[in-house]
Amino acid sequence: MIQGRQLLRALVNYAGLALVLGLLVTLFALSTDYFFTWTTFRTIANQIPDAVILATGMTFVLIIGGIDLSVGSVLALSGAVLGLAMVRWQLPLPVAVLLCLGTGALCGVLNGLFVIRWQLPAFIVTLGMLEAARGGAYLVTGSKTQYIGAGMDWISRWSLLGLSLPFLVAMITVITGQLVLTYTPFGRSLYAIGGNEEAARLSGIPIGKAKVAVYALCSTLSALAAVIYCSRLTAADPNAGSGYELQAIAAVVIGGTSLMGGRGSVINTLFGVIIIAVLESGLIQMGAQEPVKRLVTGGIIVAAVVIDIPLIGANSLVK
Repeated sequence: MIQGRQLLRALVNYAGLALVLGLLVTLFALSTDYFFTWTTFRTIANQIPDAVILATGMTFVLIIGGIDLSVGSVLALSGAVLGLAMVRWQLPLPVAVLLCLGTGALCGVLNGLFVIRWQLPAFIVTLGMLEAARGGAYLVTGSKTQYIGAGMDWISRWSLLGLSLPFLVAMITVITGQLVLTYTPFGRSLYAIGGNEEAARLSGIPIGKAKVAVYALCSTLSALAAVIYCSRLTAADPNAGSGYELQAIAAVVIGGTSLMGGRGSVINTLFGVIIIAVLESGLIQMGAQEPVKRLVTGGIIVAAVVIDIPLIGANSLVK
């Protein structure tokens, strides 16, 4: 019975987000001549993989009631290590990617350890990592864009029916993340921690280990996004990922994940990323300037948070 109610809530959430997305597509299709085309949708799909992967990691963090402001800087630092490994050390791509992912994982472990060891607010810890990782990216690259060359551009060039390999990787990440949250003890423990941390601790859930794992996962996914980012530009840019943390949080919030923790879905987050991408693409085709795009996107984020408040009460009635 409980699983049936959870499925009903999930279907209602999916339907609501799908309706919003459908309304946006319809609006832009009627307002512009070239929006409702396969070319537009393919372009949007191939532009969002790094955003989807970052937002997936952010979903896990927000579910436990945390936040990670360092994902953009960790992306830049991990990408810088990738460029260093391939250009200066002449390492093969698989080894360079492992170093890149390891750099991201290390940043996440440090975030988690500082949060649990000294009971520091995640906002402060990850804000510090934001600055430290960005500084590290500048040091590694010498504050210059480091061109990798054609050694990894095939990652972004390979496609299936017009959809790039990074898009397929992003979809696999979403599906895997949702399965972990829904069907594994680890995933269920994250909801318990976000819903009531003290009750989760009393029930025997290892809070500290779970939090370190979540922050490590989030930063590792940031490093994976760095691989995609570098393959698209064939370069390691120390300024990469600037502002990405806010975009990731925006997508997760629009997708309905509670900022208070205890509720969220990776699939809903995917809807959030797509809604933002469709909104930006449609506004561009309508000729909107950057200030207008920011105003509209900001308004939607605030509206999503406002809507989130009564949804928390409604979901509690369904339990």
